Amino acid sequence: MTPLIATLGVLGVSASGPLIAGTLAGGSVTALAIAFWRNALAAVVMAAPVAVREPSQFQRLGRREYLWSILAGVALAFHFVTFIYALTLTSVAATTALVCLQSGWIAVFALLRGRRLPAAVLVGLGLSFAGVAAITGLDLGGSHEAVLGDLLALAGGVLAALYTMAGGRARQTMSTGTYTTVCYGVCAVVVAVLALLSGQRLGGFSPSGWAGIVAITVAAQLVGHTSFNHLVATLSPLVVSMIILLEIPGAAILAAVFLHEVLPAGTYAGLVGILAGLAVVVLGQRRLRRERNLPELGAD
Repeated sequence: MTPLIATLGVLGVSASGPLIAGTLAGGSVTALAIAFWRNALAAVVMAAPVAVREPSQFQRLGRREYLWSILAGVALAFHFVTFIYALTLTSVAATTALVCLQSGWIAVFALLRGRRLPAAVLVGLGLSFAGVAAITGLDLGGSHEAVLGDLLALAGGVLAALYTMAGGRARQTMSTGTYTTVCYGVCAVVVAVLALLSGQRLGGFSPSGWAGIVAITVAAQLVGHTSFNHLVATLSPLVVSMIILLEIPGAAILAAVFLHEVLPAGTYAGLVGILAGLAVVVLGQRRLRRERNLPELGAD
């Protein structure tokens, strides 16, 4: 079941960048509106079955669950802000590559917490990042605008790492439905406040603009993010973030199939590198847990 959920998650987030860029190109939808509606709508959709089947789940949540869910929601809100604005300043390829480097930031945070990184993690990260470089060439923009976009995308990767790690802590004792409802709801509230402060409208868009918002919500949020939020209950944040690296070749392949874009020359080689790196990390962590009975990197 896990491979299927991971595949759905990769397909969902792979559609995110192209869908957002296309929706913004229409000119009627604001950046913060996309971030607001994808989370507000997803929170309602995820809350509905919980409210029908077992509404008492929300009443049973304690301070710890709310704390980690709120932290994840705030990190997700600012992740979306930086990611979406980066898409308006630099290329989709550069933005996606930099944001998807969240696995590297999770490793850095582990080091800052005094954790020793197993050799398998370092080798796996190296293979995966080499795969990313093979696909994108890490072709960062040369103009001041593009450089700002790259920096925003880099910040988006840091925030994505915080969101994934906080979600991993929350999901230890929360169901997917309750966690995503709280997390997405908090994210929507934070983005709404930012929109109010910046004067960005959240409505009054063209039919094509609303269609783009719905497509982003279904593909990227409900299928993509929710799949990964389900996986962080059983996989470490590092492994989940490395699976998300597959968004880079996934987005390129989807663009080639549906938009008839030319695949980057290194797409398939990069895909092999990312998969090899992921396999090394997963097998290395399993071996380490068996030998030392230790939790996975990024988990408690």
